[in-house]
Amino acid sequence: MNSLHSSISLIDVLPNAVFIALNGVLVDANPAALRLLEAEELSQLQGQKIADLVHTLDQTRSQVRIQKDGGSWENPAAKMRIRTLRNHFRILLVASRSIQYQQQDAVLISALDMTEHDEMDAHLRQSELDFRRLFENMQDVYYRTDAAGYIRKISPSVVNMLGYEPEEVEGKDAKSFYLDVEESESYRQAILSKGRVTDFPGKMRCKSGRVIDISLNSQALQDEQGNFAGIEGVFRDVTQRNAMELELKRLATTDALTNIENRRAFLEHTEHVFKSAQRYNTRVSLLMLDLDLFKTINDAHGHLVGDQVLVRFAEAVKIELREIDLFGRLGGEEFCVLLQQTTDQQAMIVAERIRKRVEELRFFDNDGAQFGVTVSLGIASNHPQDQQLERLLERADKALYQAKHSGRNQSRVEILPA
Repeated sequence: MNSLHSSISLIDVLPNAVFIALNGVLVDANPAALRLLEAEELSQLQGQKIADLVHTLDQTRSQVRIQKDGGSWENPAAKMRIRTLRNHFRILLVASRSIQYQQQDAVLISALDMTEHDEMDAHLRQSELDFRRLFENMQDVYYRTDAAGYIRKISPSVVNMLGYEPEEVEGKDAKSFYLDVEESESYRQAILSKGRVTDFPGKMRCKSGRVIDISLNSQALQDEQGNFAGIEGVFRDVTQRNAMELELKRLATTDALTNIENRRAFLEHTEHVFKSAQRYNTRVSLLMLDLDLFKTINDAHGHLVGDQVLVRFAEAVKIELREIDLFGRLGGEEFCVLLQQTTDQQAMIVAERIRKRVEELRFFDNDGAQFGVTVSLGIASNHPQDQQLERLLERADKALYQAKHSGRNQSRVEILPA
């Protein structure tokens, strides 16, 4: 072959770059080689020294591969870094062998551009390193199951969360770690129906037996045919978070001193029960309670003693109530009770029990002197014509006013107009 461009040949249409070099100098090249080295014409390459095109760090290795005397030889493919005519660097996979060209010993060089492949390979390696670093150091637990629900992969962080080494978990049925198997099945069905879940709640049992609250963020996996192939996701321990949320809710709805519902929580719950009673025509009764002459107690014995009175008073009232009854502190020494499924006559019985129990309480002031307290109660029951809870509260408050102004330490039922 006298020239790669003297006639149309297979080399001309090859995607690989092909060069011919004599004494380390390029003399011929195919169209792919021109494109690779960013040359517009063959003449731009002819006369170029191979050494000038090869990256400095690869020049010695390149020269050893092509400076071989006569005979028949062949170099296996190896990566080389080169510089194009426009000073762009590329990574090539280069193979070479000896040939005869114009009755002279020459070198045939075949090159494949691997620049993008190497960059992609580097990105993949970096991605793998990043994933491995994240996988091994993440606090949440990564996991992957197969279609049957068996754990196929789990991150090392599982030992910190559940106390199990990864090899103790992999190969096991995921639901065996749940406190409630039905909860595990509910989670699986949510994944199957929605494809993914976010902040899905659950409970797991640790190796030590301790139960923790978890939050799952997961998605369904599919095979090449689009069939369900398993679940992949992460879960985290939210036991402390849930405990804090419950405590914040308790603080927001509980009276700090007496540990019963505060005004806002009590009225919200009472509103709900009242509306339900009106809708289904059931009876509820409201007790309005007020400690008699409580200001005198504060003035005479101090606020610390007064606080003790309020705490023990609330404890005494709770003893006489059922679980379904609501009890709250409206403010100061004023309290309120909602008795469910109770008429005003039945409410009077409960009110009298409360009044007598409070009357029996005994307290001691800072000097050791003993004293007691009494409570007045107003009672009102709902009626079909009641449209709002406020109406019931007003009637109970009027009954309380009657008890106060009739000598205190007594219970009064509202007096309805004829």
